[in-house]
Amino acid sequence: MPRPSRTPATLANALRYVLLAVIAACLAACGATPAEPVPFKAVPAERILKQGPTEPGTGKLAVDLRRERSDDVIVRFRSAQVYVDGEQVTDLMNGEHITFYLTPGTHRLAVSTQFDPVRELQFVVTADPRYTNRASVTFDRDHRIVLNRVAQ
Repeated sequence: MPRPSRTPATLANALRYVLLAVIAACLAACGATPAEPVPFKAVPAERILKQGPTEPGTGKLAVDLRRERSDDVIVRFRSAQVYVDGEQVTDLMNGEHITFYLTPGTHRLAVSTQFDPVRELQFVVTADPRYTNRASVTFDRDHRIVLNRVAQ
């Protein structure tokens, strides 16, 4: 039985398929994954634009907003502008957090980037232990900003 010929064209096709498989594997590995767990850093005071929501007071409850760490290079160095009740308060970088002191009731928390529209969340601030007063800023697979309340 004759052996199939190994011409340069068939070898080139085989190498092309191997190269495509390697490229596909590399691209699949580039997805956003959480970075190593490390403590969140506080936003530096010089980047807080409006002090009111960040100052404790009588009758106010602490609300923690965290920018989850990501090792995705596309979003890692992108700042997230943070708004409370329609006013910009600060911006969050990768792995930072800020604590707001807000009166009980519904407040508007919102975030955006230079590439994303404002994402707003109606956030109910409560002393009820069934709920947390914590929100999380992340980026989805399309590198769009996301704001969610953190469940217990």
